Amino acid sequence: MGISVTEIAATKIKEFIQQRGKGIGLRLGLNTSECSGMGYIIEFADEKNPRDYTFESHGVRLFIDPKSFFYLDGTSLDFIEEGDNAGFKFNNPNESASCECGDSFYVK
Repeated sequence: MGISVTEIAATKIKEFIQQRGKGIGLRLGLNTSECSGMGYIIEFADEKNPRDYTFESHGVRLFIDPKSFFYLDGTSLDFIEEGDNAGFKFNNPNESASCECGDSFYVK
Protein backbone atom coordinates (compact mmCIF):
# COMPACT_ATOMS: atom_id res chain seq x y z
CA MET A 1 0.00 0.00 0.00
CA GLY A 2 2.60 2.57 1.04
CA ILE A 3 2.43 6.03 2.58
CA SER A 4 0.95 9.16 1.00
CA VAL A 5 0.31 12.82 1.72
CA THR A 6 -2.65 14.94 0.76
CA GLU A 7 -2.11 17.78 -1.67
CA ILE A 8 -2.51 20.33 1.15
CA ALA A 9 0.07 18.49 3.31
CA ALA A 10 2.49 18.33 0.38
CA THR A 11 2.20 22.08 -0.15
CA LYS A 12 2.94 22.72 3.55
CA ILE A 13 5.88 20.29 3.55
CA LYS A 14 7.40 22.05 0.53
CA GLU A 15 6.94 25.43 2.24
CA PHE A 16 8.58 24.20 5.47
CA ILE A 17 11.54 22.70 3.60
CA GLN A 18 11.97 25.91 1.61
CA GLN A 19 11.84 28.02 4.80
CA ARG A 20 14.39 25.69 6.42
CA GLY A 21 16.68 26.06 3.41
CA LYS A 22 17.57 22.38 3.06
CA GLY A 23 16.06 18.90 3.09
CA ILE A 24 15.02 16.18 0.70
CA GLY A 25 11.70 15.31 2.33
CA LEU A 26 10.20 14.13 5.61
CA ARG A 27 11.11 11.18 7.80
CA LEU A 28 8.10 9.56 9.44
CA GLY A 29 8.40 7.11 12.27
CA LEU A 30 7.17 5.92 15.63
CA ASN A 31 8.36 6.00 19.20
CA THR A 32 7.04 4.44 22.37
CA SER A 33 4.64 6.62 24.31
CA GLU A 34 3.64 6.53 27.95
CA CYS A 35 -0.10 6.87 27.28
CA SER A 36 -1.15 4.29 24.72
CA GLY A 37 1.93 2.65 23.36
CA MET A 38 3.05 4.48 20.20
CA GLY A 39 3.47 8.06 19.10
CA TYR A 40 4.22 9.58 15.70
CA ILE A 41 7.51 11.23 14.75
CA ILE A 42 7.90 13.77 11.94
CA GLU A 43 11.38 15.07 11.10
CA PHE A 44 13.05 16.74 8.18
CA ALA A 45 15.12 14.31 6.13
CA ASP A 46 18.45 15.57 4.82
CA GLU A 47 19.53 12.20 3.45
CA LYS A 48 18.12 8.76 2.81
CA ASN A 49 19.16 6.01 5.19
CA PRO A 50 20.11 2.78 3.38
CA ARG A 51 17.27 0.75 4.91
CA ASP A 52 14.52 3.39 4.52
CA TYR A 53 11.37 2.74 2.56
CA THR A 54 10.88 5.72 0.24
CA PHE A 55 7.59 7.02 -1.13
CA GLU A 56 6.73 10.04 -3.22
CA SER A 57 3.36 11.73 -3.15
CA HIS A 58 2.42 15.10 -4.74
CA GLY A 59 6.12 15.83 -5.29
CA VAL A 60 7.17 15.17 -1.68
CA ARG A 61 9.46 12.33 -0.63
CA LEU A 62 8.73 10.40 2.57
CA PHE A 63 11.25 8.17 4.32
CA ILE A 64 10.21 5.46 6.79
CA ASP A 65 12.38 3.01 8.69
CA PRO A 66 11.44 -0.69 8.29
CA LYS A 67 10.14 -1.13 11.85
CA SER A 68 7.83 1.90 11.64
CA PHE A 69 6.64 0.97 8.15
CA PHE A 70 4.98 -2.16 9.53
CA TYR A 71 2.64 0.08 11.57
CA LEU A 72 2.35 2.96 9.07
CA ASP A 73 1.61 1.05 5.87
CA GLY A 74 -1.51 2.55 4.26
CA THR A 75 -1.25 5.84 6.19
CA SER A 76 -2.05 9.20 4.65
CA LEU A 77 -0.55 12.38 6.13
CA ASP A 78 -2.83 15.42 6.03
CA PHE A 79 -2.46 19.03 7.18
CA ILE A 80 -5.41 20.36 9.19
CA GLU A 81 -6.19 23.95 10.16
CA GLU A 82 -8.87 24.38 12.83
CA GLY A 83 -9.19 27.87 14.25
CA ASP A 84 -5.85 28.87 15.75
CA ASN A 85 -4.54 25.30 15.60
CA ALA A 86 -2.77 23.80 12.62
CA GLY A 87 -0.69 20.69 12.15
CA PHE A 88 -0.15 17.36 10.51
CA LYS A 89 -2.66 14.57 11.05
CA PHE A 90 -1.93 10.90 10.48
CA ASN A 91 -4.83 8.95 8.97
CA ASN A 92 -3.59 5.48 9.87
CA PRO A 93 -5.83 2.50 9.07
CA ASN A 94 -3.78 0.39 11.50
CA GLU A 95 -4.86 2.41 14.56
CA SER A 96 -7.36 0.59 16.72
CA ALA A 97 -7.59 3.21 19.52
CA SER A 98 -5.90 6.37 20.74
CA CYS A 99 -5.46 8.04 24.11
CA GLU A 100 -7.58 10.99 25.19
CA CYS A 101 -4.79 13.50 24.54
CA GLY A 102 -4.53 12.31 20.93
CA ASP A 103 -0.74 12.03 21.05
CA SER A 104 -0.49 8.25 21.07
CA PHE A 105 -2.30 5.21 19.76
CA TYR A 106 -2.68 1.42 19.76
CA VAL A 107 -2.45 -0.78 16.68
CA LYS A 108 -4.60 -3.71 15.62
